[in-house]
Amino acid sequence: MRLKVLSYNIHKCIGGVDRKYDPSRIVDVIRKLDVDILMLQEVDAGVTRSRGDKQCDLLGEELGLPYRTWYPNVNVRGGGQYGNAVLSRYPLIESSNLDLTCRFKKARSALHAVLRVRHDDVDRTIHVFNMHLGLARYERKLQLQMFLDSHPFAHLHHETPIIVGGDLNDVYGGLGDLLAPVGFRGIERRPLTFPAWGPVRALDAIFVRGDLDFMRLARCDTDLATRASDHRPIVAEIRLRPHHHHHDKDHKPPSPRP
Repeated sequence: MRLKVLSYNIHKCIGGVDRKYDPSRIVDVIRKLDVDILMLQEVDAGVTRSRGDKQCDLLGEELGLPYRTWYPNVNVRGGGQYGNAVLSRYPLIESSNLDLTCRFKKARSALHAVLRVRHDDVDRTIHVFNMHLGLARYERKLQLQMFLDSHPFAHLHHETPIIVGGDLNDVYGGLGDLLAPVGFRGIERRPLTFPAWGPVRALDAIFVRGDLDFMRLARCDTDLATRASDHRPIVAEIRLRPHHHHHDKDHKPPSPRP
């Protein structure tokens, strides 16, 4: 079974060049990509600059994605907040937020969504972690280590399907090296995504672990994608491996008794 997964910093639906608030542009960019799972960053709710819209629901309704979750990271002066969102074609059975904020730094987090996908007449569990990491190099490394040490990630079985992605602000391209030792796989030469009108940095990424295989990773290069946000979206085509019929592993097996 193949899945299409998108990561997109939508910049509150404000154009990177014209500074115009226009969620219809974001909707049009995403709709043409025909994706199954969306990881969005900088998603507004109740903010004056975005007409008070709750963008997670606005986008979900326009795209026909009934399963969605949003968690705020940053309080906006004058009211409202922005944060990360996960939207899906598949049932979302659980969600939670992992605080990755470093002391004296801007609030950051990873939004955890648990999805159920029907494949080969079996319900499969897929864990999605949508991140927006910090601007400083040391900060990003600390945040990834916080994620790796966290519950529930640290207690997931190594074959459980896991998708990690988002705006990692990975200016130097080294964060994949921190994820590889625990089994994550990605595309070595990631597409440049920032700034949208002339990308020079590969700030955004998608990685997989467990019963998932990377097939392809591509950047959206439509004319609208150069104007709708200050980032370009990326889309990964991922294959969910056949189910192991003896059991569906979600957690590490218990340690043997001495």
